[in-house]
Amino acid sequence: MKNHFFKTALILFLIFSLAGCTFIFQKGRRSDAQRIDELTAQLDELSRSKSLLEQKLGREINDKQIKLQMMEKGLVITVVGDLLFDSGKAKIKSEAYPLLDKVSSVLKDNMVQFNVGIEGHTDNVPITRSNWKSNWELSSARALSVVHYLATDQGISPERLSAIGYGEYQPVASNETKDGRKQNRRVEIVILPNVKKVKGNSAASSESDFEGNLK
Repeated sequence: MKNHFFKTALILFLIFSLAGCTFIFQKGRRSDAQRIDELTAQLDELSRSKSLLEQKLGREINDKQIKLQMMEKGLVITVVGDLLFDSGKAKIKSEAYPLLDKVSSVLKDNMVQFNVGIEGHTDNVPITRSNWKSNWELSSARALSVVHYLATDQGISPERLSAIGYGEYQPVASNETKDGRKQNRRVEIVILPNVKKVKGNSAASSESDFEGNLK
């Protein structure tokens, strides 16, 4: 029951979070029902992929090196940053390759219909002993390193991949403690549901009660 309510809430969030779009859904309108059905199917597929990743990454999950979560933005694989990178560096550690290889195998074999966003995050300790201007640059470079590895070394289509650096500005724990800073130094691999925007009113022009618009 809890999973059902979460899935419903997630579907509604994805629909209404379309950038720059506002819609009023009309009861029984075919386009709305079809969109909900498509998102439901995608979320079911993400749930199956989550179970597969849990099997492949059981040891890493138990060791708290990674975390799997279904969130509003999609299926999120959170990797402890210290596992991937040395302090102040953006070069992936060689010992992190097996973990990324397990993730990429699922992305290639079981999730080819989904795009993947790589998000870099840091703690709030200022950059002092490296050439990075700020934590923004470091987090962006780390995200790009993962993107390049997935595309170049693992053969994932570059069209599916994107990278963004959030620096220190989206913490998941307090930066006042060592453990909190460790949690904040992370890379999130986000499998993104395919939410398509509807441009213009042509698809709904035959609906006399259409009350949606794009802003």
